[in-house]
Amino acid sequence: MTTPDKNAIAAELTRSRARTALLTDAVGEDDLTRQHSPLMSPLVWDLAHVGNQEELWLVRDVGGREPVRQDIDHLYDAFKHARSDRPALPLLDPAEARRYLAQVRDKALDVLDRVRLDERPLLAGGFAFGMIVQHEQQHDETMLATHQLRAGGPVLSAPPPPPGNRRVRGEVLIPAGPFTMGTDTDPWALDNERPAHVVDVPAFLIDAAPVTNLDYLAFIDAEGYDDPRWWSPRGWAHRNEAGLTAPMHWFREGADWHYRRFGRVEPVRKDEPVVHVGYFEAEAYATWAGKRLPTEVEWEKAARWDPETGRSRRYPWGDDPPGPEHANLGQRHLAPAPVGAYPAGASPLGVHQLIGDVWEWTSSDWHGYPGFCVFPYAEYSEVFFGGDYKVLRGGSFGTDAAAVRGTFRNWDHPIRRQIFSGFRCARSLA
Repeated sequence: MTTPDKNAIAAELTRSRARTALLTDAVGEDDLTRQHSPLMSPLVWDLAHVGNQEELWLVRDVGGREPVRQDIDHLYDAFKHARSDRPALPLLDPAEARRYLAQVRDKALDVLDRVRLDERPLLAGGFAFGMIVQHEQQHDETMLATHQLRAGGPVLSAPPPPPGNRRVRGEVLIPAGPFTMGTDTDPWALDNERPAHVVDVPAFLIDAAPVTNLDYLAFIDAEGYDDPRWWSPRGWAHRNEAGLTAPMHWFREGADWHYRRFGRVEPVRKDEPVVHVGYFEAEAYATWAGKRLPTEVEWEKAARWDPETGRSRRYPWGDDPPGPEHANLGQRHLAPAPVGAYPAGASPLGVHQLIGDVWEWTSSDWHGYPGFCVFPYAEYSEVFFGGDYKVLRGGSFGTDAAAVRGTFRNWDHPIRRQIFSGFRCARSLA
């Protein structure tokens, strides 16, 4: 990856803020301050939180400037207050939050203009600024998920994704052998993506595309939600406790399935990747289908390994950043694209849509790589290692290109379904 210069960094900061404004300007003050689900913060909390992180890192740490609003640090510390408790806090109102963000951004851009990007490790390659860009884009995806949980009519719009290609189906053989996982060279890679290390992977088969709604409907029609044979003990207990019968936001009208998506009701489109399923549902489907979920190592080898050169690419298609021909990212569309919609984004071995559309559950638990080092703070990754989390890979239609790559790692509790999560299956070779 080319190291970004100051103009490119400023452009990324501006682009991220424009998306934040789009998501928060789309609704009125009542919707900004209301909690739409106990799983999510009020939108106005996310709005001020991205400004507070920017102030902490770019204004105070990198710039050495006086605090803008030190008095609100505790309100926007994600570790001090659970999401369900945040509506009761004395948060900045929407107008105050917007003024605060503007003040912080003015100072951050002035810091960018004056600082040298080789002064210390935090600034190498513009990392501190890239960390803030990614943080804001991650919260933008979280706010998009809040919009999906919001009651009421549609307030967001986007064109439909491109059509699919029904010939993308079946499995792809990934040969046995070593490949380099993780990175030492990506300037904006986060600590959990490092260091690069060689992993020897047995041969396996992986689905050429994510599991579609049509595939998943077969599982539902086979009464897969009612048969404990397909579920792990924990999964079956959760299925019963939560009353799971279908993906989140699905409902039946007569014989047909529909879903609610950003305030609109639509028939379930059968060629789309299934979305809003938890890990336990993905695991049960895979078992029913005679397969399993891929490990994180398998997913990354399928996404990055180039059999001709033996090297690991930044993305399945190469090292160039994602374009609209490669992947469904950045809220450009408000749904996963049909399978086969991005042939230019396929891996060398023919695995499609590994980047964008839906986050893909893997069977791997969340931990650091061998030689992991905290950088620049433990609360981003390390404090979550060893918890009840499963790794997700690849990003979704709501993930920005700045916040996903072939090495990027996401994690969440296996019961979570409000995220834009789907999956694909794998099989071991006897």
